Amino acid sequence: MAVVVVTGGTRGIGFGMAKELIARGATVVICGRSGVDEAAAELGATGVVCDMTDRAQVEALWEKAAALGPVAHWVNNAGVTTSRKHLADLPVAELETVVSANLLGVMNGSAVAVRHMLAQGSGTVWNMEGFGSDGRTMPNLTAYGATKRAVTYVTDSLAKELKGTPVKAAHLSPGMVLTDLLTHDYAPEELEKTKKIFNILADKVETVTPFLAEGILKGVKNGGRVAWLTGGKIAFRFATAGFRKRDLFS
Repeated sequence: MAVVVVTGGTRGIGFGMAKELIARGATVVICGRSGVDEAAAELGATGVVCDMTDRAQVEALWEKAAALGPVAHWVNNAGVTTSRKHLADLPVAELETVVSANLLGVMNGSAVAVRHMLAQGSGTVWNMEGFGSDGRTMPNLTAYGATKRAVTYVTDSLAKELKGTPVKAAHLSPGMVLTDLLTHDYAPEELEKTKKIFNILADKVETVTPFLAEGILKGVKNGGRVAWLTGGKIAFRFATAGFRKRDLFS
């Protein structure tokens, strides 16, 4: 059975991926800063308390996972967002938190996993994309979007560093998924306005995560991508929005 590490696996997409990976026979290790024991017990996974911004804790996470067997996949999923404010109005503590979690955490996870995977002779590091990864911009998501754009660069660059080795770096793109990360900090009236677009483009965790889990276990070439919400799917959804009734909030 493949050993898979899912960071930020205590809730949302991370929890959903862990559940689907286990259902497909993987041995899964999840981590988080809180709620780890409860999530691990519910999943039947191994849980490790880990702050991904602390390299020593990330090393300990690897050691815990490697004790179960060779780590086939390491999924850098852990991340946070900020209040929906202009960058100039965003508290510095929030800015530092989102950059540390979404970028430094991914770099720490990638560095630790790659070094050990090269030593063991195999493995894939998957980095989770999000809004901003493709270059799109939106007011009040400047910090979050910038970190996700940077994660795409990190993954592409890492894939070049790994060229010719038995280890791969790849992108994991879930699209727009209805979690608290997506709906975080919307004022009630603002959320009502955005529900229309969410009902066209977004999906529930249980819809997306089976696809992601299967893509992880199947694998891709170095520098490749497993993407749920493709350009073709987006075009189809907009073209048929008037004929399809979707209410993800009911």
